[in-house]
Amino acid sequence: MRDLLDAELVRLSGAGDGLAFGELVERHNGTAYAVAFSIVGEGHAAEDVVQDAFLRAWSAIRGFRGDSTFRTWLCSIVANVARGSLRRRRTRREVPMVALEVAAAPGSSPEERAIRRSSADRARAFLAELPEKQRLAVALRIETGMSFREIGAALGSSEGAARVNYFHGLRKLRRAMGDDA
Repeated sequence: MRDLLDAELVRLSGAGDGLAFGELVERHNGTAYAVAFSIVGEGHAAEDVVQDAFLRAWSAIRGFRGDSTFRTWLCSIVANVARGSLRRRRTRREVPMVALEVAAAPGSSPEERAIRRSSADRARAFLAELPEKQRLAVALRIETGMSFREIGAALGSSEGAARVNYFHGLRKLRRAMGDDA
């Protein structure tokens, strides 16, 4: 099954093939987790969101029309489940940005590692303060490498709106970090 394209796995899953769906889960689990984590900001909660999202996807796979890729469709499910989880928890947490956790270069000094860690912590704090759509657009683009079309679909907006939210969020983040570039 590893050599099949997502579209074929979706078709097989829609016919009730659990192994095909398992392959989709394996392929897209990392992306789903990154999306969930960027919204809920906590590992265990993100795992719960991903599990719930895959259950919902399995239940709805027969209705998948193919207007977008499976990945985009799944990310919109994950984002909706994660938002619902936040509403239920009624608390917001800081959003970690895995992409900002720059691994220390071999031989780097403790001071260099501390500076990198401090910068990443500041970026996370500033990111958490962005409006939701800007925060999600920045996190999805950086953490998962999603296209603006995919981000728009995941957020329930257009590709252009996703692009605008990303660039406004990135500009605010740069300003907050003291980098006017």
